[in-house]
Amino acid sequence: MQKAGFVVAGTHSGCGKTSVALGLMAALAGKGFKVQPFKVGPDFIDPGHHTRITGRQSYNLDGWMLSSEYNHGLFCQGMNDADVGVVEGVMGLFDGFSGKEESGSTAQIAKWLDLSVLLVIDAKSMARSAAALSLGYCSFDPGLHLDKVIFNRVGSPAHIDILQEAMQSLPEIQVVAHLPREEKIEIPSRHLGLITNEDLQTDGNRIEHLAGWIEQNVDLDAMIKSFEFKQDRILEIDKFNQELQSSDNDARRQERFAGLRIAVARDEAFCFYYPDNLELLEELGAEIVYFSPLEDTSLPDDIYGIYLGGGYPELNARRLSENTKLKAQLLDFADHGNPIYAECGGFMYLMQELEDVNADTYPMVGIFALHARMEKRFRALGYREIQIERDCILGRSDTVCRGHEFHYSSIDNDNFQGKLIYDVIDRKGKKRNSEGYAYKNVLASYIHLHWGSYPEIARNFLHACAVKE
Repeated sequence: MQKAGFVVAGTHSGCGKTSVALGLMAALAGKGFKVQPFKVGPDFIDPGHHTRITGRQSYNLDGWMLSSEYNHGLFCQGMNDADVGVVEGVMGLFDGFSGKEESGSTAQIAKWLDLSVLLVIDAKSMARSAAALSLGYCSFDPGLHLDKVIFNRVGSPAHIDILQEAMQSLPEIQVVAHLPREEKIEIPSRHLGLITNEDLQTDGNRIEHLAGWIEQNVDLDAMIKSFEFKQDRILEIDKFNQELQSSDNDARRQERFAGLRIAVARDEAFCFYYPDNLELLEELGAEIVYFSPLEDTSLPDDIYGIYLGGGYPELNARRLSENTKLKAQLLDFADHGNPIYAECGGFMYLMQELEDVNADTYPMVGIFALHARMEKRFRALGYREIQIERDCILGRSDTVCRGHEFHYSSIDNDNFQGKLIYDVIDRKGKKRNSEGYAYKNVLASYIHLHWGSYPEIARNFLHACAVKE
């Protein structure tokens, strides 16, 4: 088929954008399309649901952490063998870093990638106002391809009639569907966002409900036809991937890290990773070996380094604490000078103690003499740029990388005797507290770094891992 792609955006957070995006992915995949999912922004949870539904890895597109060129390349690479690209937006369509410009918004990514937008409007308790809202969004930015909307949470056939009457005065805007309110499709939430894909593995009916909800109310064939790429766009994607394959082959011939085994924690407690970070390691020849700090009593054999991502260690604190054999192995691995890189939840796991929301305290690995305490409100949220101030496993001093921070825990570091090696600023250039806790060749932080902002970090990490004690 002809390739197609579009952005699913919303008028605001909570309008049902994620449900619509997941439903479209499920319905299209059910019709046999190879659906390539993407997510705008630093979210980890939605991409996990995308991947489960489509069977293809979802990637984050981001206007602050990643350059325009990187976003464009990521999209072309994902679309290489896909039929349809579905990009789920973030927040409201035009919401970004400020009220003055589009930076960091879904609209910016749509324009960078030259993709049309399908706007999700929560029509609950709305009548003619829905037409005014549609017109405002569709005309706000003439540089954006936006002339299609979906009315979500429609209450009844009579409600549909009113909405159709209201839209008769706007023939230039196409209403793709009127989606009825449907409780069975809603994904439960908790702190940090929706329930993760790992926690919904047994809930197979939800995908069926999502797909059915879309199939019964959307003419999928007509919709995809309207989002088809022109031939020059397809040729552009093909050319990019041919050049990428050629450069990858050259890089592999020069590679020094073939077969270097890197252990990556992956289970319900540790599931927040930018896939690009792991793929950059694999492209350099490393072998990723997954293990579960919840289930496994020993580390994988013959490993040269460990990567502990974020997730929900606080919800699994008892099980993590009781796995004393694995904790002892991690501590021994660190004491022998082997590289461990940890982010957010992984960082909390390496601390002395973790106190959950019930004020129950559990011993953790103990590499850092720190106590993590869960709070009822988030303690930090936002984009971060780090500059490394001292040579470490991610690079030499003055190395710069971008990422994101979002956590509900706080730590008491008054007794910390080690060094902090990150100089941190936020997206506005405001200096933040120093970060980057180091012990021998262990480096841990609350910040989720996206190595796509400085891909050389992957090579630096493997260089550090190649020198095994």
